[in-house]
Amino acid sequence: MKALVFDHFGGPEVLQLRELPDPELKPGTVLVRVKAIGLNYADIYRRKGNYHLAGQPPYILGYEGAGVVERVADDVTELKPGDRIAFADVPHSNAELAIVPADRAIPLPDDTAFETAAGLLLQGLTAHYLVFDSYPVKAGDDILVHAAAGGVGQLLVQLCKLRGARVLGLTSSEAKREAARRAGADEVLLYGIDWPTAAVAWSRDGAGVDAAYDSVGATLMDSFQAVRTRGTVVFFGMAGADPAPVDPRMLMDTSKTLTGGDLWNHVTTREERRSRAAALFDWIREGAVKLEEPRRFALRDGADAHRLLESRASTGKIILIP
Repeated sequence: MKALVFDHFGGPEVLQLRELPDPELKPGTVLVRVKAIGLNYADIYRRKGNYHLAGQPPYILGYEGAGVVERVADDVTELKPGDRIAFADVPHSNAELAIVPADRAIPLPDDTAFETAAGLLLQGLTAHYLVFDSYPVKAGDDILVHAAAGGVGQLLVQLCKLRGARVLGLTSSEAKREAARRAGADEVLLYGIDWPTAAVAWSRDGAGVDAAYDSVGATLMDSFQAVRTRGTVVFFGMAGADPAPVDPRMLMDTSKTLTGGDLWNHVTTREERRSRAAALFDWIREGAVKLEEPRRFALRDGADAHRLLESRASTGKIILIP
């Protein structure tokens, strides 16, 4: 099989398309012919060496994708060759073939394209637990969404609107501002202004927003300024830099809540993966959730895809096609 690999950590130039032996089927797994792969910032961190990688080079990136089952292990009964599946937490997806544990395989409806699944699952599952678990959004809430033009940001905006909330987005440019508005944000502010004060003024009673979803990190204390007394800040990323330490006395004095979010604490079972994914697929089918057209790159051009993602110039999902 062909796979996008690297032998040492570094920039996008370390990535090469290379012929490797086909992966071996193991008990409890299926062999999948990969049709589309989702590119995520975690792939960049792994390529740079910021995240731990098990095993020895050549390393294969990728955790998210969709394809067709080619073979199943003898002990796998719920899947068969020809089944369409997707996955969000399976390593080594940057290849023509991938080994997928059966309990991590998510059935893909016939009317859902491989590229849609590869562009939706990881970010969609993240948005789902944030809106339904970390801070359960309810009708009438005022919600602040950081990086509202990004993949998770656009989905957060749409899911919050589905729950009946008003949404204030934050972006870094006019082009991204328009992308957040297309996703359904009621208003969008740019980071260059005094946005915490503007967010408070925008809220329904001038007391602050009910919750802020912060994936930037460096903005965490500003998010606290934007939320009302007894409000909530959901911290789930550090795209901008590590956050400043939070004084628990501030939390006590303002009755504000800080909660963290990590997807892998919320999709720990096959049932969790499949039920949340099924909801996302249904919303896509109904038109209640829309995805921006993804940027497609051939797997051999993976280095160019990494450069685009690192440039932060893209707003939608980037996918690789083997």
